[in-house]
Amino acid sequence: MRIAIFGCGAMGSIYAGLLASAGHEVIGIDRNKAHVAAINASGLRVVGASGDRCVAIQAYTDPPDVEVDLLVIAVKAAHVGESSAASSLVKSTGSILTIQNGLGSADIVADVFGNERLIVGVAQGFGASLQAPGISHHNDMKAIRMGGYTQGDSVRLNSVVNIFQASGFDTQAVDNIEVVQWEKLICNVAYSGPCALTGLTVGEVLDDPIVGPVSRAAAVEAWEVAKKRSIPIAVDDPVAYVQDFAERMRAARPSVLLDIEAGRRSEIDVINGAVEREAMRVGSVAPVNATITALVRSLEERTIAEGN
Repeated sequence: MRIAIFGCGAMGSIYAGLLASAGHEVIGIDRNKAHVAAINASGLRVVGASGDRCVAIQAYTDPPDVEVDLLVIAVKAAHVGESSAASSLVKSTGSILTIQNGLGSADIVADVFGNERLIVGVAQGFGASLQAPGISHHNDMKAIRMGGYTQGDSVRLNSVVNIFQASGFDTQAVDNIEVVQWEKLICNVAYSGPCALTGLTVGEVLDDPIVGPVSRAAAVEAWEVAKKRSIPIAVDDPVAYVQDFAERMRAARPSVLLDIEAGRRSEIDVINGAVEREAMRVGSVAPVNATITALVRSLEERTIAEGN
């Protein structure tokens, strides 16, 4: 099968590496010119929880003039609108899988590709980062859950799930992907914003006597909003839930922190910022997450201005 990874960065490279290792023809598309050049010159190397492998794939900075059976959109939430550049890649019978943190990105992708062929994925506990051009590392490899953007085409969904399972991913189809999104969001809000503001790793935030309580309060607040929204999440104790998450990947540095350090626009608006928006939908408030979001936005604006 020919598969394109749109956003072949840290996480996208993990998808590309394992899918290529399973025998699929993989095309990587990413704006990072140094990363693309390194992949084409020496192959894509993926190291960490899945082992150490180097695969040969073709990489591009812009979508090539080919057709693919599956398009995986792995760019960060702030850039999902750019996936329109890859709209001509997908065969009429092909599928689109979008995997982002937070809430709201899939709606933007649906506006570009429509509802019927769209599958939404939620990756949990990978902790990916680019160690160098052409080299992606991940701390863990817990799970990818996938569900249809709309209910109906189980054959298409199961086909994509099977592709990922056969490539070494712990992948399952779920009936309600919104539940999985919220369960991951609870973990994300506990560490994305607090790590970005402090420069600490996930484990360091977990242990910190000052930042730790803020982290846990953000998680509890997100859990409370999910309950008010009547999302049937399977989380009874949000504090224990996010503590267990952190213990599995103590050295991880969330993508929001990495973006801040690199002077890039982060995904804070669809992570901590999403809790405030979702709270407003049910006439409630989320002051902890709203405050974290505002502080990260302020830090983000300053680092971007300094980079320019």
